[in-house]
Amino acid sequence: MTRIIAIANQKGGVGKTTTSINLAASLALTKRKVLLVDIDPQGNATMGCGVDKNALEKTCYDLLLGRSDPSQIIVTLSKLQFDLVPANADLTAAEVELLQVPRRERRLREALANCLEGYQYVLIDCPPSLNMLTLNAMVAADSVLIPMQCEYYALEGLSALLETVANLRKTVNPRLEIEGLLRTMYDPRSRLTKDVSEQLQAHFGVKLLRTCIPRNIRLAESPSHGLPVIHYDRTSRGALAYLALAGEIVGKHGKVSNGG
Repeated sequence: MTRIIAIANQKGGVGKTTTSINLAASLALTKRKVLLVDIDPQGNATMGCGVDKNALEKTCYDLLLGRSDPSQIIVTLSKLQFDLVPANADLTAAEVELLQVPRRERRLREALANCLEGYQYVLIDCPPSLNMLTLNAMVAADSVLIPMQCEYYALEGLSALLETVANLRKTVNPRLEIEGLLRTMYDPRSRLTKDVSEQLQAHFGVKLLRTCIPRNIRLAESPSHGLPVIHYDRTSRGALAYLALAGEIVGKHGKVSNGG
């Protein structure tokens, strides 16, 4: 079976794209077959994988609107050992066009159904807003992974996202669950970080992932080289943290992952 995980948080700058790229690369290193879907018009996940978003003929836009077969859109990243559905600014138009089509919130789910065979994990990098593109990702997904910084404003935005997940579970995607809350840019020396971590633990218990992603210069540098950090500096704290995250997620879904 395939596990589809939407990586979402309507707050920007919390590490969604960093997590999407680096979790994909880390899962691939555990010999899982991985597809990364970039559904953000900014195309940062695409660029972070070393693909020029401005030179693409086919993107996630064509996938959502049924204009191309998935096999014409998926890019095989041999060096990184996973596949990519790339994106660029064309997706901005898709959001408007989707409003005119039937079953608009199910377009990604139906498109992916034709290309899941062989993949054990599909990761979807969502835009930093709760829009039609994010909605498509959540309707397609089995679960939502929520990267967040340990700051008080992050807790405010979290309630809106959890409410959206609960509403989708009641209406169009009853299987949708919270994969986990991932603490990013984590600084254990900060009192605020410790306070917010304690609040998250009290409210979410086992849904708070054990792995924390630290602030790390190599992690910040790697996108400019078009590489996940594990391929840029595999001994860095950032690389080791994402390998630990991959291990934690595989541990939760071991039977799913080993079955593909």
